[in-house]
Amino acid sequence: MTPVSNGYSGGNVVFGTSPGRSGQVLKTPAGDIPVFNTVLEGIRAGHSFNTGVVYLPPAGVRDGVAELIRVNPYLRKIIIITEKIAVHDAREIRAIAQANGIDIIGGNCLGVADSWNRVRIGGALGGDHPEESLVKGSVAIFSNSGGFTTTIAQYLTTAGWGTTTLISSGKDVYIQYAARDFALAFAKDQRSKAGVLYAEPGGYYEKNIDWQKPVVACVVGRWKAKLTRAVGHAGAMAGSGDSAEDKERWFMEAFRVDGIYTPETPHVSAKGALVTNIADIPAALTAVMALNGIHPDFAPRGSLSLKPWIANDQGLTLPPDLVLPTVVAPPPYGEQIAVRSQQIGAVMARQSMKDASGASLMDPQTQVTSVHGHRVLDLALQPLEAMFALPLVHEIADAHDRALLDVAVAAEVNLVGDPILLAADAARDAGNSPNTIMSVAAAITGPRRVERALACARALITLFAQSGLCDGRDDDFDVSDISVDNETRALFLATPQDADDPRPEAMLAAIEARGGKSVFLRFLLGFGQRLSRDAILAAITTTIAWGPLARKRISRLTAETLPWYLRLYGVMVGATIPGEHHRSGSLWGIPREERFSQWTMADICCLAMTGKKPDPTEALYVQILIGLLISNGPGSITAQGAKGAVSADGPQTPGRVQINKAMVGFLTHSGYSHGGNGFEGMAFLLEQFRGKGLEDPTDPAHGLDLTAMARDFALAYKREKAQAKELGTEVRALPGVHHPVFKGKSENFDPRERFIAKFMEERGEYNVFHRFYRELVRQLYEVGASRYVFCVNVDAIIAALLLAVLWKDHQAGKMTDRNLETAAFTTFLFGRMIGAAAEIDDHLNRGRNMDTRTPASACKHVV
Repeated sequence: MTPVSNGYSGGNVVFGTSPGRSGQVLKTPAGDIPVFNTVLEGIRAGHSFNTGVVYLPPAGVRDGVAELIRVNPYLRKIIIITEKIAVHDAREIRAIAQANGIDIIGGNCLGVADSWNRVRIGGALGGDHPEESLVKGSVAIFSNSGGFTTTIAQYLTTAGWGTTTLISSGKDVYIQYAARDFALAFAKDQRSKAGVLYAEPGGYYEKNIDWQKPVVACVVGRWKAKLTRAVGHAGAMAGSGDSAEDKERWFMEAFRVDGIYTPETPHVSAKGALVTNIADIPAALTAVMALNGIHPDFAPRGSLSLKPWIANDQGLTLPPDLVLPTVVAPPPYGEQIAVRSQQIGAVMARQSMKDASGASLMDPQTQVTSVHGHRVLDLALQPLEAMFALPLVHEIADAHDRALLDVAVAAEVNLVGDPILLAADAARDAGNSPNTIMSVAAAITGPRRVERALACARALITLFAQSGLCDGRDDDFDVSDISVDNETRALFLATPQDADDPRPEAMLAAIEARGGKSVFLRFLLGFGQRLSRDAILAAITTTIAWGPLARKRISRLTAETLPWYLRLYGVMVGATIPGEHHRSGSLWGIPREERFSQWTMADICCLAMTGKKPDPTEALYVQILIGLLISNGPGSITAQGAKGAVSADGPQTPGRVQINKAMVGFLTHSGYSHGGNGFEGMAFLLEQFRGKGLEDPTDPAHGLDLTAMARDFALAYKREKAQAKELGTEVRALPGVHHPVFKGKSENFDPRERFIAKFMEERGEYNVFHRFYRELVRQLYEVGASRYVFCVNVDAIIAALLLAVLWKDHQAGKMTDRNLETAAFTTFLFGRMIGAAAEIDDHLNRGRNMDTRTPASACKHVV
């Protein structure tokens, strides 16, 4: 700030010091400032001064002050910018200064300024353009905060008040030039008719001051009473009797007012007013001065009303009072904003995304993960389509967009005649796990398989980017002004190779049957020629993405790659269905038209796991299970696999990143321990309920004594633990019981389990497996097998919900234990597929090339 200060003040800086840099100069608008090794060297060079400014580190401030005083008999003032000076040093500085008749201002301050004489010394009062805020007037300012010194001066001009002297006192523990010193100088300054004082908690500097002129005091920092250490200003912490509330009382007594000034309660007197919001200072000062018969210095300049240069309501319907009109920004910002307004979509800063995510966040206290601001517990209660859309549009899809998603994904699930199905069946026949089978399908869904769909999405976004379209479903939007050349038009049209594909017509019919609306589809249908499946998919994804894109919630890159994700969703779900059930026109016996026009994604996922259409309750609980499993944050193994694949391809060149390969990364980082362990809970429950004659696990009148069942197991487990201790072997862990975080209390709960339990209770629904788990943890404690009541963790909920859905089919022999294991694993994969999409898109937009690698210094060798 020295060049700005020197230029504004007409060249008042005579020289500076920096050991080892003698002979150098600092260039400023008012001329070069010479640099010397020491103060004495500068004086011997013929320079004289009466004010010194200290910028030294805290440990060197005392010696710097001593040097200034020792070598310059003409010195009158020293301004200390440095913060956090030791109290011992501050006391010595004061003693030295007083002995030599020198004023000290600081530390931790931004110096002083004089609006009348255009002088600024020490810091940055007035900012880069001090002439705009340091306007000549009649108000002196004294502030603990340097930044607010300038802000208050700017605010005062909106009420017609200019300034005389502005002093940033700083807020170190020891304030050298304090409020009492200011009051004495203020009383003698004939230019200053009023004063404004800004004070923070800590210290008794403002107590019992007799103000000779009107003053508006602003006291802030009630919240700092809760702090245990300094924040920002070392001295801004209250001790005993010097809190913000105490200081408010001091000023009210000094001004003889009954309360704090606000526009609604204007407590003022001729002596002054107390405010707690700097925005109230101008009006309070005007009211105080009116009682003294004094008018503002000049006509008001501007106002304190919000004047946004940019507005984005994020698609919310706001009350009229909150819909703020934008104003044209001054140069050069107005031109920059105009260019930015032509940009569609958000642009995110790139950074290392190793173990980091802008998509997911796990709360370490509750172990509940949020995806784009939505807790998975809440997402679990959303329709499945909303979960699949959230990672990519960052918003909860409404009923209309969910219907479009249903059509788009349904069109990709049936793989009849596709080499993907042959490969998936071969992987299945080879005995591979569900994630391996899905990996085969994802690997084949490579760039060439989506090349045309992505090109269609890019073309649609380009065509409509400057059209003013806000909602991709706007029936009234006029598409006649959108011009398209023949080459682009041909991109959307079916080719001879598409002649035998019945899906385009089926998709269009399903969209119409579901009441779907799309500006982009209406535009393409206006060509009057047959569209390709890729074009229809691109129109669907652009419709869904357009609102978030226009609101800059997502990037253009995300919107352009959305068709790839939806195709992957459908193909990966379809690959879990054995090839024998894929038929031309039907899937597991369900006709294409029915699936396209009526089925939800939850229905299709259930079909993939069970081979049948679920009833509404079954679909609901599959939806809940998938929602609970979406993400465990960026540190989970599956997320690491997806992020590592993006990092390896190089997100800084987005076109090289293979989204399908990133999905393979998530899938290869799933396994029987991480993904397939849901079956362990079901296996445990099957063991406990085998031969018990349970018919309906959702019927409270099941006739079983759950307490006796739980107690019998608890006693057996206690004996097992005792025997293991004698033999020195490890005790087996009980699936669904206990948690490394939720433990240690007399009775422990996993908040995720309680959330779902409350949901079932509110619906009046019952799950015998969940009730057994709750009884089990109680009995383990009652018989002495555990020191406290373990929590029932979220894994138990997953096992209980899924087994209840599949129980009757299992008991009827329609599903084997192996089928149950596959269903549990597949449920996990469907959930994590959503979370993986979130991490892939996030890393693609934010990450750097190879940013997930571990430095060699963090690796170790073991023998």
